[in-house]
Amino acid sequence: MTPKLNLLRLAVCVAFTAIHTVKADLAIYTDGALAQGWENWSWSSDINFAATDERSGTSGSSMSVNSSAYAALSVKLEGTFPGYAGLRFDIAGAQPDLSITIQSTGDNDQSPTISLSTISKTVVDGTFSSLLIDFNNLPGTGSQLGNDTWDRLTFQAGGNGAVYHIDNIVLVDEIVTTPEVLSAEPLTDHYVAVTTQGAVDLSDIKVSLNGKAIKIVNFTTYTPVDTPSKTITYLQLASTFSQGNLTVSSASGNATFTTVLPAVQYGSIVQQVSTPINPHIYGVNFPTSASYIQHLGVTISRWGGNAVTAYNPSGDFTNAGSDWYFENRGSDSADDWVGWVGAAGSDSLLTVPALDWVSKDTTSYSYPKEMYPDQQKFDPYKDDAGNGILPNGSYVTPPNPNNVYTPWNTSLAKTWLQGLKNKPLMVAIDNEIEIASGTHQDMHPQSMGYDEELARVIAFGTAAKEALPDVLVVAPSTCSWWFYWTSDIGYSDNAAHNNIDFLPWFLTQMQAHENSTGKRVLDYLDLHYYFAPDTGANDAAAKALRLRMTRSLWDTTYVDESWIGSNPQNHQWNPTSVNFIPRFKTLIQINYPGTKLSISEWDSSDDTDLTGGLVTVDVLGIFGKYGLDSATYWVTPDELGPVGLAYWLFRGYGTYFANATAQVNLATPLPDTQGVYAGTQNGKLSLVIVNKNPDTPISFYLANVPTGTYFARHFGGQAGVAKWQTTLSLKINTYLVVPAYTALFLQQQ
Repeated sequence: MTPKLNLLRLAVCVAFTAIHTVKADLAIYTDGALAQGWENWSWSSDINFAATDERSGTSGSSMSVNSSAYAALSVKLEGTFPGYAGLRFDIAGAQPDLSITIQSTGDNDQSPTISLSTISKTVVDGTFSSLLIDFNNLPGTGSQLGNDTWDRLTFQAGGNGAVYHIDNIVLVDEIVTTPEVLSAEPLTDHYVAVTTQGAVDLSDIKVSLNGKAIKIVNFTTYTPVDTPSKTITYLQLASTFSQGNLTVSSASGNATFTTVLPAVQYGSIVQQVSTPINPHIYGVNFPTSASYIQHLGVTISRWGGNAVTAYNPSGDFTNAGSDWYFENRGSDSADDWVGWVGAAGSDSLLTVPALDWVSKDTTSYSYPKEMYPDQQKFDPYKDDAGNGILPNGSYVTPPNPNNVYTPWNTSLAKTWLQGLKNKPLMVAIDNEIEIASGTHQDMHPQSMGYDEELARVIAFGTAAKEALPDVLVVAPSTCSWWFYWTSDIGYSDNAAHNNIDFLPWFLTQMQAHENSTGKRVLDYLDLHYYFAPDTGANDAAAKALRLRMTRSLWDTTYVDESWIGSNPQNHQWNPTSVNFIPRFKTLIQINYPGTKLSISEWDSSDDTDLTGGLVTVDVLGIFGKYGLDSATYWVTPDELGPVGLAYWLFRGYGTYFANATAQVNLATPLPDTQGVYAGTQNGKLSLVIVNKNPDTPISFYLANVPTGTYFARHFGGQAGVAKWQTTLSLKINTYLVVPAYTALFLQQQ
């Protein structure tokens, strides 16, 4: 078996060599100017191409760049540059907030966005760091750039802008990959997953437990199609794991890895205790393509967000609101969108505008500089469009809505919905309209209170039901914990409604409306939920907090580690504990039984960090276990990023977790550092285990887990962010290992 493995690796190397055509490196910027053939396509950036205050090595100058928010250094070649191996550049600055993209302007194609922080987190001011982007292993995703007609390179600043120096920007013809054993981690009961790059010879690899050699009986090698720069070889061992020191060594790979296998935690899986899992918990906002839906197993897709509040279906116009300078813009057709989403295999949640105005065109904007010269900010790409806020932070006097909008009402909404060629499964009555006085203050400057919000939900929900009798209505899509309990008017509005918090009052009023009309208008209580604790530092403490704050979705004993935990500002029971799903299921049962519960916006708090993916695995497990009815991630996770891999783990490529839960009983639950989820379908067991410990494996004795063959998927740990999968066997259920910072899926075959 080993000779076959070596021949396979040799064949891969020979194939790569055969298709690689040698050419010279291509300079983009070296000293004082862009190289011949390159054009400056930058925007909203102060650039000095011959700065002498900082320079790299012996060069006479470097390029200094000062980009405002979302501005960029961008350069375009007069021709194209396919086939290069990578991009090298020298950069200095205080870890600037930059993202890098490679584009094909002719094809309107673009690489995955590469955050500078995924290449290096140690860029400093005053000293240049030399960085390399490998086009066969793009930082952040590990994917390939591909051989497109690439002709443009962009370094774009984040929301706070970016100041830096950059020098010696070169497209390199060749990157020599050093063969290397990157990691070796124990997996399940008798496998070691060995991650490698390059042509590594594993013929001499050895495994021992507590100093005693273990025979390797089989090698299975897997290279993910999407991220082929690394490979895993699964070593099947002759004997199973137990507590102690596991050592894996390769003399030719010059690598040794030691793992301390911990004592087991005891538990049991009971398939007979089971509740259905609603498949609509695996949804996202605005999936990018049919293949995206199929690769990640997306079950419901939402057309939502602030911009759709002003969507005009008559011309497919919309308005960005306060998110981007109150500018009108073109939009895809919502009808066509529902159509292709459905054809790809996903149900749809379509947002119905419910204010009094929608956009009239693709070009107008509400706060032109000519009329309102004294504003805080103007669009860096359209410097006449302002943000509608004065330097002192107050709003500009609202403009005439007719300048940008056209009237909208329930009759127009009904006509639109009746005329849809493609029918959505669900409709949302607008999006976060409780804060319209901020997000859409140009057309609704007044604070919205209890009564107005209720009236709009009833009016437009009724119109939707009349137009599409089978449609399911979700509302009120409230933005956050604070507005679950009060309105934009404030606590005087609570007082005017018998001091009842908003959502309990809203549910009672929807029940009263059904009682008086005989018709249910609200099918789902829909909320947006974003974790309140601040994990922006993304250091070890922030990552640990991110991983444990999923407890706020279910745990009545968990006091939220944010302002909610000390100043909850509501009249509810146990107010410092969010316990989201149990809390709102209880409120529904008390105030409007039969209503379902959905979360149409939520996120991991960091889509690019591995911990964001582990959070998402934990959350999807919680949604199933605690009976949430629907959920859509905000906004669209990168298919190859950590969050996308969480969806792939549960649903990817037609392999689904389960249609019902199985009961998990753990002697030591430890929710801060682990999650264990079980499902059952057609008598077969599925398990998802997420290890939130950054450097410590976990092990379980799980009674009632059958031995035999399992399909396995995993990501994280030392193996990294990639779609790793294999088929393996379980000999025992008394010692199952999951590596540190890893999510593991097992499905009985």
